[in-house]
Amino acid sequence: MGSPSHTRYDRAAWARLRSAVPLTLDEGDLARLRGANEPISLSEVEQVYLPLTRLINLHVGATRGLARVTDDFLGRPAGRRPYVVAIAGSVAVGKSTMARVLRALLSRWPDHPSVDLVTTDGFLYPTAVLEERGLMSRKGFPESYDVRTMIEFLAEVRSTGRASSPVYSHHAYDIIPGERQVIDQPDVLIFEGLNVLQIGSGHDAHHPFTASDFFDISIYIDADPDDIERWYEERFLLLQQTAFQDPKSYFHHFAHFTREQALDAARDIWAEVNALNLCENILPSRSRADVIIRKGPRHAVKELWLRRL
Repeated sequence: MGSPSHTRYDRAAWARLRSAVPLTLDEGDLARLRGANEPISLSEVEQVYLPLTRLINLHVGATRGLARVTDDFLGRPAGRRPYVVAIAGSVAVGKSTMARVLRALLSRWPDHPSVDLVTTDGFLYPTAVLEERGLMSRKGFPESYDVRTMIEFLAEVRSTGRASSPVYSHHAYDIIPGERQVIDQPDVLIFEGLNVLQIGSGHDAHHPFTASDFFDISIYIDADPDDIERWYEERFLLLQQTAFQDPKSYFHHFAHFTREQALDAARDIWAEVNALNLCENILPSRSRADVIIRKGPRHAVKELWLRRL
């Protein structure tokens, strides 16, 4: 992968940008933050995440300084809005683990101890709406999201620091009726999901804003599609033996499959849904990210790309 808009850093070169940022997580913390089948080591936290948190911390300070300049110019009291970090990438590429680790590290910085995390899953249309529109097989594609509500949430966060979003249950595979996640003036908001860098389509194609209009920095997690497919299959097999065993799980019908049947099902879902979405919608948004994190076959980060200013 090459890019005229980004500068490439191998892992060793990126690690040197850490400066004196201390490691504030231990193995116990990391064990609680890891996702299913998503290995991450303390050495990766030191070499990849700590330089990234240093970059974000510098950006937070600069953004606050610029906001003060604008407030002074307008003669209004100084405000303090959340700094918004977006994390994008394919299903099974490790977005959720990165978001949780980044949240833990950023919350340990003295200048921004309050860090919230919101996923775009909460802005999927409820199952009833998707079924009515014939979109259940397109879940995760741009048209399956209530983009207008997502934009309104981000606009409210940026203007007031306060907002609430719907809550999604992976177990039920649906929005939880009546439940809301409340955001109340965090210093940093991490916004994670498949679609955060996409322009929009379907019912919301003509909205005047896109989600990226409200981000201060955006991160795209990248890997070879064949590796991502294998990670998806491995995760599916793990869930088939754990979460899918619960009779209340939406995917309980896979619980009694043989390993071979479960693997076939995972491959079908990948080919018919996730691979298509990756190629058509997610991967084309990669170039819009400020930071591109490239993973190797074993999930370990091998290089990073930083947008040239």
